[in-house]
Amino acid sequence: MSTEDSGSYLSRLADNTEAVQLEMAGELMEDVLDVLGEGEIGPNELRILAMDMAASLRDVRRVAISRGHRLPLTDPSARDGDNEDPRLPAADFD
Repeated sequence: MSTEDSGSYLSRLADNTEAVQLEMAGELMEDVLDVLGEGEIGPNELRILAMDMAASLRDVRRVAISRGHRLPLTDPSARDGDNEDPRLPAADFD
C-alpha cells in the first residue's frame, strides 16, 4: 500500500498516528519534568521514566524520518550559489 496520495486512507491513518505519537511525547515530557522537579525519585521510577522517554524518542524519530521522506527534493544547482544548506530561523522551532 502506498501513502503517495496525501488524501488516501493510509496517508490519513499515518498522519493521525504521527499526531498521536507527537502529542503523547509532549505529555510525557511534561510529566517527566513534573516528576523530576518534585525532588526525590527512586531508582525504579527513574528507570521507568527513562524507558518511557526512550520509547517516545523512538516514535518521534520515526515521525521525523517519515516526514523527511515526504519533503520534496531540491535541486542543489537552483540555490543562490552559496555552499551552505538552507537554514531555518530558531523561532520556527518554538
